[in-house]
Amino acid sequence: MFFTIFLGLVSFLFLLHCSIKYRRVTRILEALPGPKAYPIIGNLLHFQEKNDKLFEVFCKTDKEYYPIYKMWSFFNTTVVLLHPEDIEVLMRSPKHITKSAFYKFLKPWLSTGLITSTGPKWQHRRKILTPTFHFNILKHFVVTLNEEARYLVSSMKEQGKGNPIIQNLEELMTEHTLNAVCETAMGISLQVNDEQKLKYRNAVYAILNIIPKRASRPWYLLDNIFAFSSQGRLQEELLQTLHGFTKKIIAERKLFHEKTNGKYLKTFETVEENDVFPEGHEENIKNPTYKKKLAMLDLLIAASWNGNQIDDEGIREEVDTFMFAGHDTTATALVFLLSLIAKHKDVQERIREEVNSIMNQENYQMTMSVVQEFSYLERCIKESLRLYPSVHFVARYLTDDMQLKKFLIPAGTNIRINIFHLHRNPEFWPNPDVFDPDRFLPENISKRNAYCYIPFSAGLRNCIGQKYAMFEMKLMVAHILHHFYLEPVEDLDNIKLIGDIILRPAKPLHVKFIPIKL
Repeated sequence: MFFTIFLGLVSFLFLLHCSIKYRRVTRILEALPGPKAYPIIGNLLHFQEKNDKLFEVFCKTDKEYYPIYKMWSFFNTTVVLLHPEDIEVLMRSPKHITKSAFYKFLKPWLSTGLITSTGPKWQHRRKILTPTFHFNILKHFVVTLNEEARYLVSSMKEQGKGNPIIQNLEELMTEHTLNAVCETAMGISLQVNDEQKLKYRNAVYAILNIIPKRASRPWYLLDNIFAFSSQGRLQEELLQTLHGFTKKIIAERKLFHEKTNGKYLKTFETVEENDVFPEGHEENIKNPTYKKKLAMLDLLIAASWNGNQIDDEGIREEVDTFMFAGHDTTATALVFLLSLIAKHKDVQERIREEVNSIMNQENYQMTMSVVQEFSYLERCIKESLRLYPSVHFVARYLTDDMQLKKFLIPAGTNIRINIFHLHRNPEFWPNPDVFDPDRFLPENISKRNAYCYIPFSAGLRNCIGQKYAMFEMKLMVAHILHHFYLEPVEDLDNIKLIGDIILRPAKPLHVKFIPIKL
């Protein structure tokens, strides 16, 4: 009996091994290098590390097998692209837009919104959402971003009472970028911490901690197993809070537009390019429900009324998607940017001179056109995103074969692009670990392959909100440096990085804010 069971097990494993080894994907990719693999389990053991070490393992593997390598486990095969010429082939193709299986962990919250959907649904949603980030709409958003930046400064001044204060940058920036995106996405403010809004904010933080934990634990890949875990039960509670809050806001906003016969939506459609929003403009309207500010939600409601292009569940998907993509990535980018500015005093002074040339004027206006002129600050932001890209990798799933210069990558393969490695490749970035904003002077940009630098991804699936993010970062930094001198607390060069969904420091980064007497 024992011998029969043993023989059956050996036969099963042999057949499993053969079905993996001799399938089309494995045969075509046999020529690619990669870490040592074992029969059936492949590279599973190579990447069985805790979260705080896994990023280091990927970085080491990238250097060892540059410019391309494969990883596999069971029937799951991933090819890692590290050279911009190969990355360009993927990014420019209209066929290769399907996200990899990794993104399934976002679906309980985001369903199939713009980040996680593909095919006709993605194309339709992208078409609907593109006007949300039109120049004239962004001007409305800049009003909100200005307001939040001023609120950040006033909160710190009140806290310090004229004295220097040391701030945990992640806590500080996450609070205010979440406030900003909540108002621009849903048209409501989280600045007033009533119980419902505080519960929503905490739920966002909590679910973003669950997702990377699940992704790094193989036994949580199956939904049924995860659902019975403590993390699965917690996620279910958080989703009730997140979806419940969003649905309530959508219902209230729709009711408001129904009662006003949609006249505010019509007003938004007639915004002129020369509209100017002075400092304090939004304070003239006391009732936040009636503020003449565009929210992403309003435009989605307009789309639902205009030919029923999107239903209530679709609106919820996209609002939740923007809430996720629009706050944590920007907050982390600001954490690293402010740390770099604090470290480099000459850079800090030059940015301050640039922003003060406007902000020291009487009755100054931080309009879009003014903020666009902060060219040195923009170069600093770009260089910070080169060193510390918030989204440090993107992943796709090939539904068709992809021909690179040297290799054919077959359908059924996952593709991973490691942006962190790409941005620090010495072949394209001399002295890659050095902070140098002049890398982004026009004459230097023209010398590089455009796909050497993709902090907002690239191609058809590039980040739809990248202009919004740049305006938010510019405004936050401008207001902070106008009111504070920054001094570093930790040595940024010795900070360990963790690469979950978002690249972040393993330990909190702090900066000392010293008030400037104006």
